[in-house]
Amino acid sequence: MAESVMDNKSKTEGGSRRLWAVFFAITALIIALAAASTASPKISLFGKVNKLCSCSQQQKYTGIVEDCCCNYETANLLNEEVLYPSLQELVKTPFFRYFKVKLWCDCPFWPDDGMCKLRDCSVCECPDNEFPELFKRPFRRGLPSDAPICQEGKPEAAVDRTLDHRAFRGWTVTDNPWTNDDETNNDEMTYVNLQLNPERYTGYTGPSARRIWDAVYSENCPKYPSEELCQEERLLYKLISGLHSSISIHIAADYLLDEDTNSWGENLTLMYDRVLRYPERVRNLYFTYLFVLRAVTKTATYLEQAEYNTGNPTEDLKAHSLIRQLLYNPKLQAACPLPFDEAKLWKGQRGPELKQKTQEQFRNISALMDCVGCEKCRLWGKLQVLGLGTALKILFSQNGEDKIVQTLQLQRNEVIALINLLNRLSESVKFVHEKGAAVERIMERQSGLFPFASILLQKVWPFSSSLLS
Repeated sequence: MAESVMDNKSKTEGGSRRLWAVFFAITALIIALAAASTASPKISLFGKVNKLCSCSQQQKYTGIVEDCCCNYETANLLNEEVLYPSLQELVKTPFFRYFKVKLWCDCPFWPDDGMCKLRDCSVCECPDNEFPELFKRPFRRGLPSDAPICQEGKPEAAVDRTLDHRAFRGWTVTDNPWTNDDETNNDEMTYVNLQLNPERYTGYTGPSARRIWDAVYSENCPKYPSEELCQEERLLYKLISGLHSSISIHIAADYLLDEDTNSWGENLTLMYDRVLRYPERVRNLYFTYLFVLRAVTKTATYLEQAEYNTGNPTEDLKAHSLIRQLLYNPKLQAACPLPFDEAKLWKGQRGPELKQKTQEQFRNISALMDCVGCEKCRLWGKLQVLGLGTALKILFSQNGEDKIVQTLQLQRNEVIALINLLNRLSESVKFVHEKGAAVERIMERQSGLFPFASILLQKVWPFSSSLLS
């Protein structure tokens, strides 16, 4: 009897010890998680991520950007001091704010079965009856400062239809040989206010979205080991990868964190998983940025002489002045006069063949944009692919600065797309430079914490289970 009592007492004491072990283990886990959150108060461990304070961080990307003529340090400095502030102002001017696009096209490769789960997927356009009569008249000044309110109380939502008649005398209507869109059929085109339709998370996910990128990479710019490819064969993959990285950064930077409260912010976990944890993707972002910058600087004389007339003299003068400031900035000319050297490409016996193959592949990628099932994603996909196609057209149409001034012809839509693309890349580079290193450290610290928590729970769980049995 006494032995039985002693056995029960021993079991009770053993159970108590195990219970305390469970308690202390769980407490330690909670403290560890809290410490991680305290060290990074603005990072959520469970997916909802708010703004991260930027601070000076040691950068992991240094030296010359591969296949370019400018280093990371210079690219970041010029972006911060010259390009980013100028481009932010430029894309808000009437000339660069409105983009003409064909949004309703059949996919040439498969039936369009894409579905979006958010209203943010759609492009906001003004019905014709909301347009001020002044905007509809072909030869009157547009975009007055007292324009009537349109679309959710936002006056900038009204699309200035007079642009078709006034704004772009001297621009060509010739199609771009690098892209698939037919810009000459105005009946199928519509104007979209880019400021009213920002590139952001739309809820466009699933097989339809994955199929687009799978087709882009697997069929048109497959990745091979770098040592097996010449620079020409690496070009298209790096450009598309850089563009893809920039798109992912913008989606993560303006993400729907809570649909119930319509709370938007930065999803740094997504940004890390999609871009920052892969150094090659970051390097390709910088490559694409410098490639497009070179296209803009190469066509400086052409862009300086072009008309930026929307019927609003003040805003048009501002656009022209900002273009000149950007193209002829002394810091840019001194620090990185040749961001990318296109003269080195397409040489040798295989040069023309490789160029034609790259052009055909890029045209296919351009056509794939009609297969994007999300309207807003299609808008930004078309704009940025057209911008990249314009950069390819500028850099590889003619050799030499003098020849390009004499022979280059650009659509106004190409220039709008080119400048807006450079702005999107500039924003992405700025984010990576200012916050990338901090985000990487935080995510790596968290990823190291959770395996520890998992192991701890595996050791504790048998004890807790025995107490319940």
